[in-house]
Amino acid sequence: MIDFILADQNTPFAVALGLMIAIALAEGVGTLMGLGLSSLIDSLLPEVDLPDVDVPDVDAPDFDADISGGALPADLEAVGAGADSSVAGPGLFGRVLGWLCFGRVPALIIFVLFLTGFGLAGYIVQSLVQSTTGWLLPGFVASGVAFAGALPFTRTTALGLSKIMPRDESDAVSRATFVGRPALIVQGNARKGLPAQARLRDPTGQSHYLQVEPDIDDEVLEQGTEIIVVRQLGATYTAIRNTNETLSGAG
Repeated sequence: MIDFILADQNTPFAVALGLMIAIALAEGVGTLMGLGLSSLIDSLLPEVDLPDVDVPDVDAPDFDADISGGALPADLEAVGAGADSSVAGPGLFGRVLGWLCFGRVPALIIFVLFLTGFGLAGYIVQSLVQSTTGWLLPGFVASGVAFAGALPFTRTTALGLSKIMPRDESDAVSRATFVGRPALIVQGNARKGLPAQARLRDPTGQSHYLQVEPDIDDEVLEQGTEIIVVRQLGATYTAIRNTNETLSGAG
């Protein structure tokens, strides 16, 4: 049995199952330490279409106040409470993610499901082939078959989980509504083209982790700086310093 599990032709499946265990352990440790590992990964993924999820209207803060000692950047008005107009729709990649239930189930759970399906499907295929012919398929051939089997397994299982997992109201909050809200740089210094990690709390109090960079060229937003998110650029956001006390409390 051990020889079968560790056979060269089965290396992709052993690696997949080992990675699945490592991710599960990392998420467990991160949860105990208060690190939003799953939220961080979700924030890096593009927005996906969820036609069966009712997205509530979330009002952005009133920007009549003077935020930065002067007028807001002109492009913030054009953005309003939505995403940047140059951001395209979800596209094929976003549709694939939506089909796999990203946005309904945390990303790490979907990765774990896929790795589990891939690893188990590969071993099942190789076991059937070996019992019939006495030999194993080449790794790349078996991997192709396992990949094809892992996709419907992942979708079906994730759909089932999405119906029984407890859901917060904030699960239905679109990341486009983060524009205009305060946040806090929690890791790294943000520079143009070099985003840092920021934490944003939605109206329900749940934390979201975003990748942000300065909206103003040559500006550096240091770790610990309170910011205002002003624009969504795909999976990242741009921000300005928050100098308005009425919009503080991002952390």
